[in-house]
Amino acid sequence: MIRYCTQCGQSVEKRIPPGDHLPRSVCPACGHIHYENPRLILGCIAEWEGRILLCRRAIEPRRGYWTLPAGFMENAESTLEAALRETREEACATVLNGQLFALVDVPHINQVHLFYRGQLRDGRHGAGEESLETALFAETELPWEALAFRSVRFCLERYLADRHRGRFGMHHWVLPPPPA
Repeated sequence: MIRYCTQCGQSVEKRIPPGDHLPRSVCPACGHIHYENPRLILGCIAEWEGRILLCRRAIEPRRGYWTLPAGFMENAESTLEAALRETREEACATVLNGQLFALVDVPHINQVHLFYRGQLRDGRHGAGEESLETALFAETELPWEALAFRSVRFCLERYLADRHRGRFGMHHWVLPPPPA
């Protein structure tokens, strides 16, 4: 939540600006409107010889659980560049032939998750700063009960179904809030 104006430093107020329909952080001193938009999370389903690369998280949320290498997109990156960078940072791995695979809207936490799929360049991987360990899993070895996020489960389920079909598509899901 924005508390101070980035233009003049004054405290902001929450109100609906003229011509808008949502409350925004508005500076009463200079009138600047601060828009807050969803964050983009980019990741990869990276495969090597039929096995899928996962990382065990070293950070919260969900420390110790398994996930696909993924993280926040940076300014001045394409979505593919962000997914490949996150894979390098979290799994010390290089992915080739990245193709967009899944989009998961997560409106209850103001995020959008995009996942690419591709092949590991040489099968090498290792734990980056935000990972405790990395591993390549065969389909029968995937740690379903220890996955960190529902978006990751969705991607893996669709990926495996597409792989069995021999044809990959693009998948979309609006993730509902967790049960109370």
